[in-house]
Amino acid sequence: MINNGSSALRNADVNVSWGLLLVLCGAIFLEGIDVSMMGVALPSIRDELNMTTGELSWVASAYVLGYGGFMLLGGRAADLLGRRRMFLGWLLVFLLFSGLGGMATEGWILILSRFVTGIAAAFMTPAGLSIITTSFPEGPSRNKALLVYAGTAAAGFSLGLVVGGLLTAVDWRWVFFAPVALALIILLAGIRLIPNSGRPERSPHGFDLAGAVSVTGAMLLLVSAVVNAPETEWGWTIGTVAASLVLMIAFVAIERRSASPLMRLGILRSSALVRANLGALLLAGSFFGFQFIAVLYLQELRGWSALETGLALLAIGIDAVLAPTVTPRLVNRFGYTRVIFGGFTLAAISYALFLPVDLDWTYAAMFPTMILTGIAFALTYGPLTIAATDGIAEEEQGVASGILSTSIQFGAALGLSVVTAVSVTSTGTDGSPQAMLDGFRSALIVPVVGAVLAAAITASGFRKRTERSRGGRLDRTEASFDPFQS
Repeated sequence: MINNGSSALRNADVNVSWGLLLVLCGAIFLEGIDVSMMGVALPSIRDELNMTTGELSWVASAYVLGYGGFMLLGGRAADLLGRRRMFLGWLLVFLLFSGLGGMATEGWILILSRFVTGIAAAFMTPAGLSIITTSFPEGPSRNKALLVYAGTAAAGFSLGLVVGGLLTAVDWRWVFFAPVALALIILLAGIRLIPNSGRPERSPHGFDLAGAVSVTGAMLLLVSAVVNAPETEWGWTIGTVAASLVLMIAFVAIERRSASPLMRLGILRSSALVRANLGALLLAGSFFGFQFIAVLYLQELRGWSALETGLALLAIGIDAVLAPTVTPRLVNRFGYTRVIFGGFTLAAISYALFLPVDLDWTYAAMFPTMILTGIAFALTYGPLTIAATDGIAEEEQGVASGILSTSIQFGAALGLSVVTAVSVTSTGTDGSPQAMLDGFRSALIVPVVGAVLAAAITASGFRKRTERSRGGRLDRTEASFDPFQS
């Protein structure tokens, strides 16, 4: 009887864990599909709201600005104010302002809604990720949960390209209304399934307001400079970056003296965390940079529709299948450092295969890059999430998650800006198809270089991992794999 009771309790705990993970995966799926659907709908939005190209770019940039600017603050807020409260509260904000975007009759309303939606994601995402890292014990259980989470995020982005094309064909406003319905379902499920662990104990020294203001201002300026670099003069970009650096220096000085710092600077002494975040930055930069050029090539140069383009890129979505199934086994066998290195090496090969792109390429010629990119993403994204939170104290899981999400967002913005600048410079004023193709080919070198750099940074961690494994057995993150074993 006692054994049966213990078995029933264990099964109940596993079911609760799966339910919790399902809610959090739903949220990251929502974020991914929201971003990718928006990119497909932009031309239709411009036509109906009579927006200029500059105004239209701000529809996408406003989200990235809010997301990247407030991410570190969002991560720390989860640690200090309660992860469940931050996740559910900002999910509600996400829902409301996505609905506002769908009802927009003026461009500025749409831009405002995307900025606030980005802020909501900046608080919601690190809260959700830190709920996983604090709810599952470090080791096989957490690794499995993080890899499922990463695969769901990738699935949202990949499917969003296709779903966005279908919804835009009906009415672009459904690109905003569909996330509202999904967010409502996730919110109701989250209220029921996310346990209330209570409010964290308040620091007797209060909240680090000066640190919050300085780092948020620094991130807003830095992301703004990167996002707008291709369309502004170099003097303005350099000035914005300089102002960001001044605020960042002020932030470091404040944190060194603060009795209750927003971010303990000692967390950056973790070489694994630094490598993981540099890898995440380069992963996002190369991946989104490649995708941007591929979309322009297919739509502007080849004349493919938004739906055809989405279907062409759908092969990348294989990572949604591989991340929760194959990647855990590889991490178990080889350790996440080697799996990440293999993923970046494969990414470099994948992007390089697209360099000979021509005006009459068939999809068969493109397919190897599409499928290999998906495999590479499956081998890197989830394991990087594990590496960035491995060994971090529970009370700092939120800020570690915020740093990772910041790296991904900033990397995406940086990658897009660099490939845009290279493409525009290489194309020049000649608008012929061949000139455009030459510009695209030049820009495609950027993701190749990014993937190679990421592989080199990851390889620098091999020696340390070997030392930790010396003695005949691996450490906890590379132990035998048993999903959700407590």
